[in-house]
Amino acid sequence: MFNVRLVLTLLLAATFLPGTLTAQYPPDSRDSGQYVILSAQYGTERNHVDVTNRLRELARNDQTFRMGNDTFGVDPDYGQVKVLRIYARGPEGREHMFEFREGSVIDGSQFRGWGRGDWGGEGWSGRWEGGGDNDREQRRDDHDEGQFVILNAQYGTQERHVDVTDRLKDLARQDRTFVMGNNTFGVDPDYGRVKVLRIYARGPEGRERMFEFREGSVVDGSQFRGWGRGDWGGGGWSGRWEGGGDDRDQHRDDNGRDAHRDDRDQGQYLILGAQYGTRRHHVDVTDRLKDLARSDRTFLMGNNTFGIDPDYGRVKALRLYTRGPDGRERMFEFREGSTIDGSQFRGWGRGEWGNERRNDRW
Repeated sequence: MFNVRLVLTLLLAATFLPGTLTAQYPPDSRDSGQYVILSAQYGTERNHVDVTNRLRELARNDQTFRMGNDTFGVDPDYGQVKVLRIYARGPEGREHMFEFREGSVIDGSQFRGWGRGDWGGEGWSGRWEGGGDNDREQRRDDHDEGQFVILNAQYGTQERHVDVTDRLKDLARQDRTFVMGNNTFGVDPDYGRVKVLRIYARGPEGRERMFEFREGSVVDGSQFRGWGRGDWGGGGWSGRWEGGGDDRDQHRDDNGRDAHRDDRDQGQYLILGAQYGTRRHHVDVTDRLKDLARSDRTFLMGNNTFGIDPDYGRVKALRLYTRGPDGRERMFEFREGSTIDGSQFRGWGRGEWGNERRNDRW
């Protein structure tokens, strides 16, 4: 009798388990991005190779990975900083180019069919800079419809920085994205220090906002109005390195709270927990991140930020585990040395998040 009951129990489990697993872990949830990959190229403008097939193999194994020469088994332009360029077709039918600098983390969640590898068959224009001949001007017009109008651009450190607005205009007219550093602007305003490009812009609500790009990062002008035309930078910057102007006290509510901060805390994603380190050694930094978020919306992140080096000698990352508006969990990864911007996280500055942390996740 016992054996009969055991068999019936196993049969029922086999019947309902697949449906349960499908409900909890939708197989295509990671593969439902907006962009379909056409081709992938790795290298520099003058020397690059097709890595579409290799990228497909990596995508089938893991959704995210750190990319460099070892990833693709080739160094197409020795001694030069290389990039991976993924060319994809968006929902509107146009070609888009996504650029990832050597050493950065590739996340395939925005690409349709990423893990299945059913992409890369055809359709790339063949242009390193991306975009076909027919829609290039139309794309430029679209790219110039960003929300923020640039007032000024400064490059350097808080102690020493120079105005690079005119040089930034020249670069913007040539290309929408570029890798930024001393060579970009022809000057090193604070020798031996890590420098940043700070772009000060006015948003649609009329307030000043500061965008920071660390030396060596990729600058994308798609969020700035008139980027490619260069009809910006005429003035109006507050002159403050930290940005924001002198109007902060004018935008406080009756309780003395900063109304700017309340506006900035309306992001889509709710943070569940934060981990810093590597896959093999990482620590929970949720509480420390809350302290930083309450102090400032953006900051440069590294070992000094969290007061610990959980895996000495290895490149580490900050991983934020969040819940999106659709109820699904999403992970955001920031490489050591990058800038953290909390504008996309709900309640960032108030710190009312991080109540579902788990030390076992990575």
